[in-house]
Amino acid sequence: MANSAGSKKRARQAEKRRQHNASLRSMARTYMKKVFAAIDSGDQAAAQEAFKAAQPVLDSSVNKGIFHKNKIARTKSRLNARIKAMA
Repeated sequence: MANSAGSKKRARQAEKRRQHNASLRSMARTYMKKVFAAIDSGDQAAAQEAFKAAQPVLDSSVNKGIFHKNKIARTKSRLNARIKAMA
């Protein structure tokens, strides 16, 4: 456990940051799940709309350091490929 005042403050800040990052990560995953759900329902228009809504959220999560850029690029590519395959 932290002893000095500075290390106690660092521990508090780290916990606050961890919770904030967890919230952003959860939100991004929820948007991904919405796209997967629309794809599974078979509605291409709904899937396309969900994908359009998810893209900026996923991209901003990369800029904030929540996910690695290649992971999000791979995810977006796979989602888009599945949407196009529905046609």
